[in-house]
Amino acid sequence: MKRWRVILGLGCIALAGPTAARAEPIAATTFSASSGATIDAGTFSVTGTTIDLGTITLSGGASTIVRIDGLDPGANVPVTFTLVDSAVNPFTAFSAEILDPLSDGFDAADAPVQPAYVPAGFSTSNNTDGLSFAWNSGLERSATFASGGAAALQVDEDTNARDMLSFHGFSAGDQAQVTFGLRDNLGNRGFLVRFSVDGTPGGASAPEPASLLLLGTGLAGLLRYRTRQV
Repeated sequence: MKRWRVILGLGCIALAGPTAARAEPIAATTFSASSGATIDAGTFSVTGTTIDLGTITLSGGASTIVRIDGLDPGANVPVTFTLVDSAVNPFTAFSAEILDPLSDGFDAADAPVQPAYVPAGFSTSNNTDGLSFAWNSGLERSATFASGGAAALQVDEDTNARDMLSFHGFSAGDQAQVTFGLRDNLGNRGFLVRFSVDGTPGGASAPEPASLLLLGTGLAGLLRYRTRQV
């Protein structure tokens, strides 16, 4: 009897061993960043199952994409980082959107025409791909300003159009602690999270004094010309 127990015990260990070996560590890496986006993958860290993306600074119209790998199946993983609103080219709204890999085969419900910002090999997230912002998990979703108060949140994850969180109420120079969750029901997929802001890329510059002088001189000349014609 003991012999069978030993054999069964060894069998269980043999079954459990490869599974543990196949588990991949959680990883976050920078996939891409536009002009006006400052993000350093060297500051990313994972503590337990919490992903910290360090500090992300964005200017109006900028965006950056982070790749997430190694989530356990069905695990609700908190993500946090500090978001800085550029004082030069500020924004008012910040969005986080999930983009899933086309290789997973869950894209039949995707929009036939994808947004131009979606990279090759990926698509917007629908309700059947198993990727979400930890939907119905109870994990916090917030953007809390260092100066006090919090951004207003709008969520789009009830349709097949996309999975997106949009935080509103930023102003020039604001700094906020952003927190939300991620979940991969299948596990160990490499998917993307795109961060983007509204605003005008590069900002609108005010005319220099010399330009204002030339403009005033030109208008005065035009006025004299019209007076002569009358």
